[in-house]
Amino acid sequence: MTAADENQEPARKISVFGRQFTMPRSRALRITIGVILIIGGILGFLPILGFWMVPLGLLVLSYEFAMVRRHRRRFVVWWERRRRPD
Repeated sequence: MTAADENQEPARKISVFGRQFTMPRSRALRITIGVILIIGGILGFLPILGFWMVPLGLLVLSYEFAMVRRHRRRFVVWWERRRRPD
């Protein structure tokens, strides 16, 4: 292992429906992918593009921006409380 390998941060992973996907190491590329997914989701009425792209884009951006991450965590807590049988 070289010194450059030791200085790199570990690859970020997204967990979607129990599967893990590795995101690119470049912060700019992760932000670009998130924004493109959201824009594609807004155009979801067109063929091939879908509204499913908006939450996926927000999920990618939540690893970069605290405001989006805060909303994602609130949603996860709400979802788990909703699923938990009382």
